[in-house]
Amino acid sequence: MIRKEMIAMLLAGGQGSRLGVLTSKVAKPAVAFGGKYRIIDFPLSNCINSGVDTVGVLTQYQPLRLNTHIGIGIPWDLDRNIGGVTVLPPYEKSTNSEWYTGTANAIYQNIDYMQSFNPEYVLILSGDHIYKMDYEVMLDFHKENGAEVTIAVMPVPMEEASRFGIMITDDQRRITEFEEKPANPRSNLASMGIYIFNWKTLKEALLAMADQPALDFGKHVIPYCHENGKPLYAYEFNGYWKDVGTLSSYWEANMELIDIVPEFNLYEEYWKIYTKSEALPPQYISADSVVERSIIGEGSAIYGKVYNSVIGCGVVIGEGTVVRDSIIMNMTTIGGGCEVNKAIIAENVCVGDNVKLGVGEEADNETAPHIYNQGLVTIGEKTVIPNGVSVGKNTVVSGETTNADYPDSYLASGKTLIKAGE
Repeated sequence: MIRKEMIAMLLAGGQGSRLGVLTSKVAKPAVAFGGKYRIIDFPLSNCINSGVDTVGVLTQYQPLRLNTHIGIGIPWDLDRNIGGVTVLPPYEKSTNSEWYTGTANAIYQNIDYMQSFNPEYVLILSGDHIYKMDYEVMLDFHKENGAEVTIAVMPVPMEEASRFGIMITDDQRRITEFEEKPANPRSNLASMGIYIFNWKTLKEALLAMADQPALDFGKHVIPYCHENGKPLYAYEFNGYWKDVGTLSSYWEANMELIDIVPEFNLYEEYWKIYTKSEALPPQYISADSVVERSIIGEGSAIYGKVYNSVIGCGVVIGEGTVVRDSIIMNMTTIGGGCEVNKAIIAENVCVGDNVKLGVGEEADNETAPHIYNQGLVTIGEKTVIPNGVSVGKNTVVSGETTNADYPDSYLASGKTLIKAGE
């Protein structure tokens, strides 16, 4: 029988609703990041760089683009005869068809897949964080301590601790207690949602808790292990880690890539980030263009001026256009004479000529102020914006819009313009 020491299960089913229109047609882990990557490339590359060559990717919400992106895992060197990468959508069973209802339920539904590798350890990851981490070092820590469950934690500012699952440990880093989003936290070690389980322990916990509605690691599996006296340890991680779950954190994480000395470096030889690359021509920067402190993806043509921005692959920026502090994703075209300020523009968008994005005073978004804020303009994929219109801040536009959608050619700050059928 095949035996793998450690296999990884990567949870990539998230809808990512706090990313608004960016995830209306695509799962969060498949959202473009850093000019040429998708969010899921980071945990997948971590696996390969850590010597983990068997990864089950659990998909659910809008999985199509994710499935096409991962394919058989060639970019990550995960196209193996034994192991490799396997996309695991929820499937029909003879008795009933079940969506994955919670993080641990998704793992529970794939017990047979895991059993087929007869692993000693199972690494559980989520597909929507940006970080570099050597899981092998975490596994060494797990073994040295005789742990049955190791939870990766990172110190967070005390005032933010109530947003996380918090671990309380003794001097040996053994977890004595944990609190899910405590009002008055007693520690600042936040769970990163990265776990290593002994396979026997994980299987026992999943089978014992299988009947729980929306079976979840934080709420059910880990408390079960703790109550049953399994040794739980906290592995402290002090590298760069970002949850890009909101539009502002997504925007910030992209902007941090272009810092003079980026905290998160995409260019390190020894820790490559792998992705599926299209066969694109090199980028073209015209004689009249200006590009400062920006990432420009392959196949893009820049005829305007780009400052402090992350531009994806196959993007065209027209003459006389000025783009600042923005993220423009793959295959988007921006006409001539435009002004783009602090915008997040999704893939395959067409912006006409003389369009101004991100102008005027800020106002709270009328439909979802908790999503569209921080002065950003968010444009959903395949959106069309007609010539000569202006769009304010904290706005969202999605769909094939026409001049009739912009009274006096202006969409005021805080407005939501989402065309039906989108």
